[in-house]
Amino acid sequence: MRPLYLLGRAVFGGYFLYNGLNHALNREMMSQYAASKGVASPDAAVATSGAMLMAGGASILTGLKPRQGLAAIVAFLIPVSLQMHRFWEEQDPQRRMAERVNFMKNMALAGAALMMLELEEPWPVSVDEAKADDEEMFVRLGGRDLRALPA
Repeated sequence: MRPLYLLGRAVFGGYFLYNGLNHALNREMMSQYAASKGVASPDAAVATSGAMLMAGGASILTGLKPRQGLAAIVAFLIPVSLQMHRFWEEQDPQRRMAERVNFMKNMALAGAALMMLELEEPWPVSVDEAKADDEEMFVRLGGRDLRALPA
């Protein structure tokens, strides 16, 4: 069962990581699209949503703080779907269908993320699982670990 779980986690997390990178790489075009949908501060919204997607996708892929990563995904999917994919307002049948498909896809992804919130932590084959119970993660820089630096 573990190979299927890891494959599913890679596909699910990779989907969000890819889309977050797409937000960063195509920020201008996505900002224009967001503006056309009535999003306030579209540049900031695209940057913020891209960061949420990348953080959530990376969290799912690595299993590092997965509840927080899944929460970021859900916090992205619900409001974005309600703002960007308002199929009920579209008059053109083709645009209505396209927006409905995107809305329903996002709702299905949100449902999957909500289900994954019920998985016990640490997840199998994850950064969190690899850490010993009493081990802290920190970065060593110039002979000092960053947790010891003054705030």
